[in-house]
Amino acid sequence: MKNIVVIPTYNELDNIANIIEAVQKAVDGIHVLIVDDNSPDGTADVVKVMMESNDRLHLILRAGKMGLGTAYCEGFAYALERGFEYICEMDADFSHNPEDLSRFLKEIENNDLIIGSRYSEGVNVVNWPLSRLILSYGANLYTRIITGMPVKDATGGFKCFRADALRKINLKTIKSNGYGFQIEMNYRMWKSGARVKEVPIIFIDRRSGVSKMNNHIIYEAIFLVWKLKFSFNKHMFNKDVQNAE
Repeated sequence: MKNIVVIPTYNELDNIANIIEAVQKAVDGIHVLIVDDNSPDGTADVVKVMMESNDRLHLILRAGKMGLGTAYCEGFAYALERGFEYICEMDADFSHNPEDLSRFLKEIENNDLIIGSRYSEGVNVVNWPLSRLILSYGANLYTRIITGMPVKDATGGFKCFRADALRKINLKTIKSNGYGFQIEMNYRMWKSGARVKEVPIIFIDRRSGVSKMNNHIIYEAIFLVWKLKFSFNKHMFNKDVQNAE
């Protein structure tokens, strides 16, 4: 039980079986944890059936739609409690290529956080309208300027954490979602002294289903970077882990 991928889902019936199979085909022995927000389309039911013949598949079924950030935090806590060494996160819609996971797991051996970056080597995004590309690229430039964090793609959701480094983060204090959650996790890891490396990926917009992007997610990220800049304090970290070092 060394590696695990956390995948939050809400109405991903069209993708869920395929993404699980693709991830486990890409990396030998990897575990997959689905965190489902009680999808009305039956996403969790598919996972439950697959679990009957797949002992490397796990499920957290939540009461309702509670947000991406809390889904990841619950997934991370689950993985840490069960002793996984490397914990990845990705989307269910194939915008993240499962075959990139092997590169992440190799790079994480000498780092604490690997970020699958759309912007570390130019712009590597496929099938986005120009307006969304400008919004995303601009948001990352804005984040870098305000926070000083040396990350070109702070809003991406394809990453890999070393468990020992992730334990330093106080997950119970994270309330952000969407872009904001990704920015906050990167910022906290960076501030904790983590070794952060961006690995270039090609991002391809979802194959099927509906995007979860909305204005609330955008506005949250805009104000969050200022909050991180001026409200940074020790409650962001687990003191027992920090003191043990």
